[in-house]
Amino acid sequence: MRVLSTRSLRSLRKVLLGLAGLAGFLVVWQSIPTMGLINSQYLPYATDVFGRLFEELRDLAFWRRLGFTMTSWAIGLGVATFAAVVLGTIVGLVPFLRRATHTMVEFLRPIPSVALIPLAVLMFGIQMQAALVIIIYASFWQVFVQVIYGVADVDAVARDTARSFGLTRREHLWYLVLPTALPYLMTGVRLAAAVALILAITSEMVIGNPGLGRMIELSRSAGDAVGLYALVMVTGLLGLLVNLVFRFVERRSLSWHQSVRGEEVL
Repeated sequence: MRVLSTRSLRSLRKVLLGLAGLAGFLVVWQSIPTMGLINSQYLPYATDVFGRLFEELRDLAFWRRLGFTMTSWAIGLGVATFAAVVLGTIVGLVPFLRRATHTMVEFLRPIPSVALIPLAVLMFGIQMQAALVIIIYASFWQVFVQVIYGVADVDAVARDTARSFGLTRREHLWYLVLPTALPYLMTGVRLAAAVALILAITSEMVIGNPGLGRMIELSRSAGDAVGLYALVMVTGLLGLLVNLVFRFVERRSLSWHQSVRGEEVL
């Protein structure tokens, strides 16, 4: 009971500190244009931005565009994760494939995804498929590399023990490879979720697909600074929500793991 109370107090303290930091940020934001340090044409008042944000939240068209962005995000992340898990597991289990693909992976992984936008538009035009090419490419490497490291990180003693007990290939994957690779996989998926959201919005800004990115670009071209900042706040809130959700899933799925149990004890 005492441990539970201490943990609750620690969680409450984190929340209060976070709220205090957010309040301080908003006060500073409001003060900068008020004192004339930056023209309100370029940095609108926080109160004006929040007012516009609430107006957008009451607009059905805003929710349709948000839905389009999140649909492309979810499809891209799902396809990238599935492909990365399958290919990463195969490559990670075969040392020869790890060595043979290392140079290729290190060459392809650093290529900026936005550099592929002209190719994606040439292939699919101004459609969701063009954005999916960018999202899948960027998200794939986040999960793929983590899965390879996770699969290859199986302890040699545990592998020999499993072999001596005569575990089948399926049992080997389920009882040995999966528990070892799961922390890596969850980290990769969490990182890929953030990257996929960034690329979903960026691709809409550049390609012109309907969505939050397109709304941001229209606000910029129209000189609507208040609307621009309101939409940027929406993207920030989406990123925060995505991170919190995947953090929650990660902690739930790894409640047995030493890293999560260590966090709960501290």
